Amino acid sequence: MKKKKKYTPALGHDQFTNWYDQVIAWTMPEEEFRTKLIQQLSPNPSERILEFGFGTIENLIYIIRAEPNVNYSGLDIDPNVKVLAKEKLSKLKFLVKAELSLYEGGAFPYEDNSFDKVFSCLVFHQLQREEKVNALKEIYRVLKKDGMILICDWDKPSSFLTSLGFYAVQVLDGFATTADSRKGILIDLMKESGFSNAKHVDVINTNIGTLKYIIGAK
Repeated sequence: MKKKKKYTPALGHDQFTNWYDQVIAWTMPEEEFRTKLIQQLSPNPSERILEFGFGTIENLIYIIRAEPNVNYSGLDIDPNVKVLAKEKLSKLKFLVKAELSLYEGGAFPYEDNSFDKVFSCLVFHQLQREEKVNALKEIYRVLKKDGMILICDWDKPSSFLTSLGFYAVQVLDGFATTADSRKGILIDLMKESGFSNAKHVDVINTNIGTLKYIIGAK
């Protein structure tokens, strides 16, 4: 049997996972960064959308506010976070077409050219360089022609203060995985993975780092 790939939990350690939503709310401008994410995603019911790293499905809740009939699939590697997501999903007071899947860290469990859009939020900074490249290649594979990728994640700090604050993220999630974020190379990895017109489209400076929005096309 294939051994499951080691992964970084939502806050760096499994025992902190239950506190993930609270920590995000305490440390970040959550309404602003999630609203900007969904504005860039611009979901509509005719599209099939995949979230790479669904976490506790907070982004799905924001999507539903914009488009209640969204065709949503979520993929994550962390079984603990899936438990939280399923509990939250069961408490929503409206019908949601959402498919949440776990995977082993390699190939995505979807056919080629399956999705119109794939997005990811605060996931890539937790991946080793090899894992980032593999995830980007898999996203490229499952996207339809002319499909869009949208990534919201930590990037090269834009000031001394955001650089200083980003050390808190690095302590929790690991210096090895977050070094690429500090260098700001994610957009280059996207281009190397085949995405065209990869570019930064928005930015938010927070107390714990610089959050950038990057889009690209297949």
